[in-house]
Amino acid sequence: MSQRTDLTLGDLTARDHAFYGLVWAGTTLSARVDQALARAHDLPLSWFEVMLWLHGQAEPVAASDLGAKTLLSRSQVSRVADALQARGLVERAPSPTDARSVRIALTPEGRRLFAAADATRRAALAEVFDDRLDDADIAALETVWAKLKRPADG
Repeated sequence: MSQRTDLTLGDLTARDHAFYGLVWAGTTLSARVDQALARAHDLPLSWFEVMLWLHGQAEPVAASDLGAKTLLSRSQVSRVADALQARGLVERAPSPTDARSVRIALTPEGRRLFAAADATRRAALAEVFDDRLDDADIAALETVWAKLKRPADG
């Protein structure tokens, strides 16, 4: 029986630790949510992300707008929209202002599934995120995200 070696990252600066912490948190939490959504709803996280953005809109949106907001490329958004449409979760309609473009919206069934999937997401994160972070932690994270999202000068 072999013994495990205790690996370390070596001498890293506090900024390096912070960066790798963000990477670890994003990867770990995303994998947990992806697994829960797939198991409970046969819904990959990428599909949920598109549905999340669509859920927040009062009107249908262009696929290119979704591509700009999600972590997916424009072609990935198109493939996800195709898959969601095949399951009856989104519908496409011609753009009223651009004949070459279509707009996407959740169907009533898509809204129902999104609500159930969002409850699954919250449950999957409760123990490892919500229960560990207080309101001050969340406010600090919001401050960090706002700084990281701000466009670079120049």
